[in-house]
Parts: sequence; C-alpha cells; structure tokens
Amino acid sequence: QVQLGESGGGLVQPGGSLRLSCTASGNIFRINAMGWYRQAPGKQRELVATITSGGITDYADSVKGRFTISRDNAKNTVYLQMNSLKPEDTAAYYCHAYIMPTIFWGRDYWGQGTQVTVSS
Repeated sequence: QVQLGESGGGLVQPGGSLRLSCTASGNIFRINAMGWYRQAPGKQRELVATITSGGITDYADSVKGRFTISRDNAKNTVYLQMNSLKPEDTAAYYCHAYIMPTIFWGRDYWGQGTQVTVSS
C-alpha cells in the first residue's frame, strides 16, 4: 500500500520561510511526477509546483521566484521551499505524486494535507 506523508507546515509571519516535505512509502516501482497543490477556504484546489522524475519544474505564476520545488529520488521525497511568504499563501498544502506500484499500472496519490498560515 502506497502512502504520502507530509510535514513542515505551520504559522509564519509575512516575509518568512517554511519548507514542506513529502515522502512516499510502501510498494513502489517508480514515481513519475511529484508536486504540491494548495486549497484555501472557499476556493478550489490549485497547482503550486510540479517536478518530473528528471527534475523539470513548473510553477504557478503567483509563486514564481519565491517557491522552489525539489526532489530526492533516492528517498522518494519531494520538497517545497517557500520564501517571502504572503498572507495569500495561507492554505492547506497537499502533496501529489503519480506512482507506479508495479511495472503494469500507476495512479495519482495524495497526501493528507498540511496547513500553512501566514499572519502577523
């Protein structure tokens, strides 16, 4: 059984930094794309950043230049370094990964979410 475990959320002042981590565990043959999404109260879930197994990244315009996504394939872990945080970054952040438990099939997996609150 495959699971995604997140950590690193919390309360931070505007202009501060946080680092989120997400580790995939269980029966894993291969992990393709990994990424982070977020959902603020009353809003739809939106893409924050993604990274392919080869390290190609993509970011939402609202976080470009402030957030950095990276991954450690040996540890099945994806990170999100968030700098210059703004109150509008406040949301529940969800880890996503497309994981193949076997060579024959794969699907999307989601973490349980970690809360990021930016407030003075």
